[in-house]
Amino acid sequence: MIQHVWGLLHNPDHEWQQISQEHESVGHLYMHHVLWLAAIPVISSLIGTTRFGWSFSAGHGYHVSLVNGVALAIAFYALILLAVTLVGSVLYWKAQKFEQRSSQRECIVFAGYTATPLFLSGIVAVYPIFWLCLLAMTLGIIYSGYLLYRGIPSFLGISHRHGFILSTTTLGFGVLILELLLVIVVLLWSMGSESSVVWQFF
Repeated sequence: MIQHVWGLLHNPDHEWQQISQEHESVGHLYMHHVLWLAAIPVISSLIGTTRFGWSFSAGHGYHVSLVNGVALAIAFYALILLAVTLVGSVLYWKAQKFEQRSSQRECIVFAGYTATPLFLSGIVAVYPIFWLCLLAMTLGIIYSGYLLYRGIPSFLGISHRHGFILSTTTLGFGVLILELLLVIVVLLWSMGSESSVVWQFF
């Protein structure tokens, strides 16, 4: 797992070739990569919201109790795992339009590794200031987009032209899914606090 993480950050072109040659199953991907890295933003958010509390600046934070925090962390974790499969399925659906068709397994594996920078950026949630988390997420999206554009042609065996089209479409869907996930996560973590502004609407 660590080898692929470092390779995707240091030399993504070579690492995509290595990953492609492994013919990894979806189960192996989740057991050795996604389940571990997806825990980074989850555990970081649990620590941050229960210890420091969500805040929009360095001022007052909205704290979550440990019991609520654990429940919300489990929901957050499940959403992340679902999002990886969903993005991979979207990629598979769009890839069927090209002559060189990829399997759903390949697309989900590709999506799982592409999300690596986003998983790593979740470490900043240990101290969950809104603008800091937003900045880290933006940087994660940018590098994930870079991995997407660089990896699709070689990993899925399609031309660079088709790879660019597929990458752009997938990135668009991926950002929409991420935004939806972000809204759900913010609402979930916020509702775990009795002093949350969310409760003012009920």
